[in-house]
Amino acid sequence: YENLNQIINSNTKIVSITHVSNALGTINPIKPIIEKAKEVGARVLIDGAQSTSHLSINVKELDCDFFTFSGHKMYGPSGIGGLFGKMELLEEMPPYVTGGDMIMQVRLEKSTYAKPPAKFEAGTPPITQVVGLGAAIDYILSVGLQKICTYETQLLNYGTRLLQDIPDLRVIGNAKEKASILSFYMSSVHPHDIVTLLDQDGIEIRGGHHCAQPTMIRFDLPATARASISFYNTFEELDVLAASLKKVAEMFS
Repeated sequence: YENLNQIINSNTKIVSITHVSNALGTINPIKPIIEKAKEVGARVLIDGAQSTSHLSINVKELDCDFFTFSGHKMYGPSGIGGLFGKMELLEEMPPYVTGGDMIMQVRLEKSTYAKPPAKFEAGTPPITQVVGLGAAIDYILSVGLQKICTYETQLLNYGTRLLQDIPDLRVIGNAKEKASILSFYMSSVHPHDIVTLLDQDGIEIRGGHHCAQPTMIRFDLPATARASISFYNTFEELDVLAASLKKVAEMFS
């Protein structure tokens, strides 16, 4: 972010950035990044897969050109997601796949396309997934995004304090603005071994590079273990996580 003026310049055509890091939980300052991109005439695409179930988002206030999200990260089905795009840009863009329902007229000489968003939705839509995603979104809204955000922040702060007291454990990613991810590393235990040992205590976490290998390179690590906290978790579950990690630390000390 400190190098923003060098990274985004008159040669920049499109800026694509993650809203929230799945590997660290870092909430990136996308508003000033979007504003900088606009200064040089670049288009902006925001990957909101990790943010839509945790944060309240207003794409009009952000003024991004495109915003994507994923259904299964919102407690919905897999194989479904959403793309917001500014209408004037969607009208300019050609379809990237063709098929039924995205055309106005088909002739041997040429075809004309339907208006957005139908222009980009060729073929039979994923009907059951759409219904499932709609139910998931209704559920999140019934709980309340602000309520979710407040509670998850409390869980994150509590869990961070617990993990910081465990010998040989280093929390990776301590941004001031952070979503509910606890990514950590033990120098004496490979993350995959941590995952296996915690599984024996009935605790589910993930170990690996989390599809974010450049991030691992940045921290000079092969992988991390990651506990993903959500609003259905409890403080007591974090106590169990910490107790199990202390056992792992003692075992390999």
